[in-house]
Amino acid sequence: MKKIIALLALAASFVQPAAAQQDPKAGKILDQMSAKYQAMKAFKASFTQTLENQTAKVKENMSGDILVSGTKFRLKVNGQEVINDGKVVYAYDKSTNEVNISEYDPSDDQEINPSQIYSLYKKGYKYTYAGTTKEGGVTCDVIELSPEDHNNQVYKVRLNVSQADKSVKSWKMFKKNGNRYTFAIKKFEPNALVDATTFTFDKAKYKGVRVIDLR
Repeated sequence: MKKIIALLALAASFVQPAAAQQDPKAGKILDQMSAKYQAMKAFKASFTQTLENQTAKVKENMSGDILVSGTKFRLKVNGQEVINDGKVVYAYDKSTNEVNISEYDPSDDQEINPSQIYSLYKKGYKYTYAGTTKEGGVTCDVIELSPEDHNNQVYKVRLNVSQADKSVKSWKMFKKNGNRYTFAIKKFEPNALVDATTFTFDKAKYKGVRVIDLR
């Protein structure tokens, strides 16, 4: 389940603005970006994830998909699946045919919730404008976030936000252990269709699954 834990450590749960003085230029871009995603009932994205650690000489690539509606999400990557229904998190590993069930704790700011990268800056992070870059021919503003909690294992998050439509093109997470996680959006579907079963874990669809309830 180590890869699932890493996935859940992608991207922290957040609600209220930080009290510290912030970079107004970066704040304006982040507010526009956040408003874009929050206006959608749901969205779906395909992405690539790259894990690098120069000291350990590690570089791993994988692809995945995520479907998001508010605080709920369904993430699929590399034979693993994470479902968050807003109250409970189901982490399924196909290789072991196991699912870990745990309570969803939105106050746990040590983890970055992949459904809410667009609101990460609103709680416990300082943000600064770091210039521009080109990504896939698209000009992006670069915003760097740093946690106010020095015990946070993530010490920096770098967002590339499209100047044209304020969408997040990619983000990179820097951890104190030397790991660098880069997430690049390859395909994006706004206002994706969801229903009552979208964010549920149906054991009947996972024959013989072993359920580990950690609640």
